[in-house]
Amino acid sequence: MAERLAVGIDIGGTKVAAGVVDQDGLILERLRRETPTTSPTAVVDTISEIVTELRRNHHIVSVGVGAAGFVDASQSTVLFSPHLAWRNEPLRDAVYRRTGLPVLVDNDANASGWAEWRFGAAQNEPDLVLITLGTGIGGALVIDGQPYRGHFGIAGEFGHMQVVPDGHPCECGNRGCWEQYASGNVLGRRARVLAENGSPLGTALLDQAAGDVDSIDGIMVTEQARNGDGEALELIAEVGDWLGVGIASLAAALDPGIFVVGGGVCDADELLLDPARAAYRRTLTGRGFRAEARIVRAHLGAEAGLIGAADMSRIRARRRRPASPGGRARVRATAKSSRSSRRQK
Repeated sequence: MAERLAVGIDIGGTKVAAGVVDQDGLILERLRRETPTTSPTAVVDTISEIVTELRRNHHIVSVGVGAAGFVDASQSTVLFSPHLAWRNEPLRDAVYRRTGLPVLVDNDANASGWAEWRFGAAQNEPDLVLITLGTGIGGALVIDGQPYRGHFGIAGEFGHMQVVPDGHPCECGNRGCWEQYASGNVLGRRARVLAENGSPLGTALLDQAAGDVDSIDGIMVTEQARNGDGEALELIAEVGDWLGVGIASLAAALDPGIFVVGGGVCDADELLLDPARAAYRRTLTGRGFRAEARIVRAHLGAEAGLIGAADMSRIRARRRRPASPGGRARVRATAKSSRSSRRQK
């Protein structure tokens, strides 16, 4: 039996990362393109070109697309994407029409969570809560071995839990959201204040940024922390503390056995996770009388999204017949036409 290979595609604000993924979650071939910003059609063109190129050397059975934003529960339509200005974009059907392959679309964090559960840090766990720390905070849930997307498909937006009433304003329109206290944006914002105030860390970062305070970001802070800078370590620890507080709230609601933390901020590794674990234990409801979930770093890194999207699409294609969007409707229409012809005879 030929190996069932799938293409996974992770669409970000600046790049489209893709790969051919086997049934063990291994990437056999990779491609990368810049994300078109002209129109949704241009993104579909790019996806189609990628799939065509990857099919030249591999027998592909399905395509999985992970997109940043809200995806409906049927895994077909991008309801909202902050990076691409998509609004109710029927991405699944558009890609199917161009490729002829079964297509699944999901939120990029859901795809990453599935990959970590299947092939990464949460293997052999019945439940998973993934927290992704980047510019903001994303998340995903796997419950009893099944992705949980919520009734409307939008579960996992942990970053917009309110942790500080009337706190920092958030891009979502509310105030005091968790991602305003525990994310890469926080590190960058705090570091820019230090630069404007002339602190030793701020001065070093300003030199590194060639005098452009606006280009100072969380990645630069993490590099300084890994090099032992005391102020940078304090900033990382503060973010870790807020991370642990939020995780304790999620534990009160969901009670999983493991929290997997991914995203670019995790390059700080235990400098971030040790303070998070301490804050989690300190604020966990019922502490001392309940088991504590493990808090671990994600294993699959930046490629988790495309791996998970590919794997979910392959599973969906295997379970469903006909697998193509609208296929059942065509089957019903054909059957109805056949019955009508027989009655006329």
